[in-house]
Amino acid sequence: MGNCIICGTPVDGEICESHEEDAVFEFHGNSPSQLTPGRYYRGTVDGYADFGVFVDVGDHVTGLLHRSELDQRLESLDWEPGDSVYVQVLDVRDNDNVDLGWSIRQREREFRGKLIDTGNGERLPDDVEDESESTETADASTDEAETRSEPDAADDVKAGDLQTGADDGSAAPNASETVTTGSGSVAAETAAPSTPATDDAADAKPEAEAEPALNRTTIDSIDNQVGSVVRLEGEITGVRQTSGPTVFELRDETATVECAAFEEAGVRAYPDVEIDDVVALEGEVERHHGDLQVETETLEILDGEESETVRQRLEEAIESQARPADVSLLAEHDAVESVEDGLVEAATTIRRAVMEARPVVVRHGATADGYVGGAAIERAVLPLIREKHTREDAEYHYFERRPLDGRVYDMDAATNDVTSMLEARDRHGEQLPLVVLVNAGSTEESVDGYDLLSLYDAETVVIDDSRADDEITDAVSVAVAPSLGGADVSDLTSTALAANIAAHVNDDVRDDLEHLPAVSYWENTPEAYVDLATEAGYDETGISERREAVALEAYYQSYKDKRELVIDLLFDDGEGSEIPRDGDLAAHVSEQFRDKLETELETARENLETEEVDGVTVAVLDTDAFTHRYNFPTTTLLLDALHRRQRDEGPFVTLGVGDDELHVRATESLNVRDLRDAIDDAAPNAGVSVVGGQDGHVEFLPGERDAVRDAALEALGETLA
Repeated sequence: MGNCIICGTPVDGEICESHEEDAVFEFHGNSPSQLTPGRYYRGTVDGYADFGVFVDVGDHVTGLLHRSELDQRLESLDWEPGDSVYVQVLDVRDNDNVDLGWSIRQREREFRGKLIDTGNGERLPDDVEDESESTETADASTDEAETRSEPDAADDVKAGDLQTGADDGSAAPNASETVTTGSGSVAAETAAPSTPATDDAADAKPEAEAEPALNRTTIDSIDNQVGSVVRLEGEITGVRQTSGPTVFELRDETATVECAAFEEAGVRAYPDVEIDDVVALEGEVERHHGDLQVETETLEILDGEESETVRQRLEEAIESQARPADVSLLAEHDAVESVEDGLVEAATTIRRAVMEARPVVVRHGATADGYVGGAAIERAVLPLIREKHTREDAEYHYFERRPLDGRVYDMDAATNDVTSMLEARDRHGEQLPLVVLVNAGSTEESVDGYDLLSLYDAETVVIDDSRADDEITDAVSVAVAPSLGGADVSDLTSTALAANIAAHVNDDVRDDLEHLPAVSYWENTPEAYVDLATEAGYDETGISERREAVALEAYYQSYKDKRELVIDLLFDDGEGSEIPRDGDLAAHVSEQFRDKLETELETARENLETEEVDGVTVAVLDTDAFTHRYNFPTTTLLLDALHRRQRDEGPFVTLGVGDDELHVRATESLNVRDLRDAIDDAAPNAGVSVVGGQDGHVEFLPGERDAVRDAALEALGETLA
């Protein structure tokens, strides 16, 4: 009768039945029938098959870990033949086939105990080792006796010489000298007889040398220290509790790494350590599923002067790394040059978020300009994330691009983001993100959304070609949008701003960005951007095809980022894609764009009503009656195309009137808020409101549709005549 090694309950053996799954076993039996189903065993990868992995459980038994038992795809396993793994024995069949199951615990330390399964019972590892050592000692004594009675000829000569030297009074080698025997170099174990032993010498015990303290190393240098124990100092930027270890994310002045600490399965290790704590951590550098990871041995919260030293070191590094080097604009463009200081500030804020291991969330309009501008920021940020994080999938954890429904960052979008970031903080220990708005969010209708973010101290950057309202510049961290007193912005796109910011964020990707501004212009592309795209190898047809293809794909599943597809459409390198990068994909999709757009344009042109109002030509389209509401193109894109093709000499307006929305496109400068005020004066019961911006529109009550239409026509005549 013994006691359970985990709970101490009296048992016949070493472990009670209820704790068998908490221990890992090493199998020393010789038959599959001796395995115990339900137990976890240490095994060795034998090889792969299409249907799973063969694992040797002990020296004489092989089992199958079927692919259906894995928690990931078989192809994604990084196990190599000979690797040690941990599996559960599910069943031993009548034909001795062994079915194995997956174990989320893949380190011995993650189990609460270790035992030897002898096939006839379980034993403590020390007991087995003691027996083994006794056997080896006995065997060694026998071998020594046999060697003395029948010495090897070569050994006899050299050993004999040593013995002879001692017998005739000559000095034998002392313990520190090395002697060559027939089997190699060994240290002689006899002290020199010329050195007499004293009582003090006999009584003296060698003092244990204190283990030298580890010198601090930096995270960017541990890649070549796998298997070594290192000391890191930095700030905790994330805490994640798994079903096994607790995973701390540690940032120093060079990079970020995950550090696993194990208390017991699913139990929080170092519960006093939280995000933003400054710590000193020692542990062994390992690779876990291909990623660098530190297996934590000690973790200490620093305070006082030690903490301040580390924080100062981190801040100085961030300040020097976050500020972009002197980078020129992609091309000469007056509207962009007017906000150049804002470009640098936005780039610094984005780079700083990456250095601080904060997620970057890009929100953009679901338009061609929005997608291309968002992709420009993405192109610049992802390489920095890969550089600063040791996790291979870091780019999916620390960068996200989410399209918006429209160009306003309203309470719906803000509530979605706040919910996501709080869940990520509470469940996964992530820091609050930096939210970057592209091609959206520069008008007063977004203030409420920003106010909600600010309650949680989440930073925001706005990059938009619409003039920024004063309320916005006060509500966000950085606003890069033309001011009311700025340059002419009629030829500006959000992508022109975003691409220049991206070049400041990461100058290494500058060549990848040069054609993007030209992609975002439907007409009147600044000559500087046309030349830039040509130099980058993109002709007019290639630019047009990419613009149209992105516009079409932006419509479908507009709530998704479509990261890989957008990369394939916009960039010739095809990073992460197997699609040949010869432009065929963009050409194919753009052909669909043109077919769908031409069909809708034909219907729209046939149903236009043209009126002359005080010398202003106004083409009116009933957008509810003569468009397919749930088909491509969107109302705004259709009106844009219709206006470009229908306009004539002199003031021309395209007016789209729906059941509760009014969209206007004009050849002359028009402030949609002034139009709203005029309509409201003429139709005070229409509940008129406005969504501002470059493609702003007026909203009203459906019952006042006719009154709003008439008021709009009159106001347009007075404003543009």
